[in-house]
Amino acid sequence: MIQLENLTGELAAELKKPDADYLDARLEASRTSHITYRGRRLDSAGRASAAGGNVRALCRGGWGFVSFNEPGELPGRVTAAVQQAKLAGRGKSRLAPLEPATAVIAWKGGRNPVSIPLEEKKRLLDEYLEIVWRTPRIQTAVMHYADSHQRTVFLSSAGSVVKQERADITLNLSVIAADNGDVQQAGFSLGSPGDFGAVQGLQAQVAATARRAVELLAAPPVKAGEYTVVLDPVLAGVFVHEAFGHLSEADSIYENAQLRNIMQLGRQFGSPSLNIVDTAALPGLRGSYHYDDEGVPAARTYLIREGRLTGRLHSRETAGQMNEPLTGNARAVSYRFPPIVRMTNTFIEPGDITFEEMIADIEEGIYARNWHGGTTSLEMFTFSAGEAYMIRHGKIAELLRPVVLTGNVFTTLKNIDAIGNDLEMNQGGGCGKGGQSPLPVSNGSPHIRIRHCLVGGA
Repeated sequence: MIQLENLTGELAAELKKPDADYLDARLEASRTSHITYRGRRLDSAGRASAAGGNVRALCRGGWGFVSFNEPGELPGRVTAAVQQAKLAGRGKSRLAPLEPATAVIAWKGGRNPVSIPLEEKKRLLDEYLEIVWRTPRIQTAVMHYADSHQRTVFLSSAGSVVKQERADITLNLSVIAADNGDVQQAGFSLGSPGDFGAVQGLQAQVAATARRAVELLAAPPVKAGEYTVVLDPVLAGVFVHEAFGHLSEADSIYENAQLRNIMQLGRQFGSPSLNIVDTAALPGLRGSYHYDDEGVPAARTYLIREGRLTGRLHSRETAGQMNEPLTGNARAVSYRFPPIVRMTNTFIEPGDITFEEMIADIEEGIYARNWHGGTTSLEMFTFSAGEAYMIRHGKIAELLRPVVLTGNVFTTLKNIDAIGNDLEMNQGGGCGKGGQSPLPVSNGSPHIRIRHCLVGGA
């Protein structure tokens, strides 16, 4: 197995060879564990470890990338990456300038979650599963727990040496109820940057999730149409991430003329009260870190400020190509992949209105909570809420079957006319892009109110 410290000096020397415009490398050692249940049965459980590294070279605007599990002859790895880059290069290398960094970032989260015995984790999940199965009319359930602990070393030909240590935990539960051929689903997803306490003490939430799946069997469907819709922080956060955050990733913008025309800096996308931020600099969130996978410090980037598009997310290459500031958003899911532009913690900043004030003047509307799934295509989106309620005469009324929200993201942003004061960050799930998944991220929002939203049944 690769010993990170033993290779750092040798690799740093190799990266200083002058036959490329730029070179960097990333070494990684990780440990993981997981437990998965399907129905009443333990489907899989285990631990794993992995170690490896990569070398990335830039020559005349072309990239070469080589990953490896065994170090072998490091000069050969560097040479191979340079040769690939020279074959791909046809122009001029453009990277945004960056001062070399030297840093050691230790994880300070306490007990390493991977070191907790599988038996202890299984006892907790068994208790949750027993609560699910005590609920009548439950047909099946899927529960998945995963954790990881990772150490990385980033080195560059400019002299950066950044050592970082991170941990991650996720728990996902999906419960399905059935009655006379009718099937309904409820669930939740949560996580933390390594604090096992985040998945403990969830008995009440598990019981409520199972009950909700059963209650949905008797709930009426929504009458399709245009409504004023209030989104809870979970669904609003997913909307920001999926429908707008991916449009803000500069690699997609640079390569797509249609998207460049849409995503013009300074364009008004919402009211002056709308502010959307992406930042890895907030402590205690799954998308947080000190340096990205190119050695760029974490930053706070306003994507929308006072309703106007003011920024986008960058790697060093896209920032150099577009002559825009670095944001620290180049990320790779593991050493097997090169870094690409990815979100971190993306959210709508809070406003000054309470939830009660937000719904008070709605005669007939929809309150949509949680998230089942959805799709996006450029500026068009379709999202399925995990649960929904009618709003009648300013009050939350009857439970509905899951609803689907459809629309144009830019029209929808303009139709946000109230932003709550109750920001919450959702840390469940993971982001996928370019074959790299799941990448730890967080997203969030206060409650938001959207006028003229198209709603249908799931």
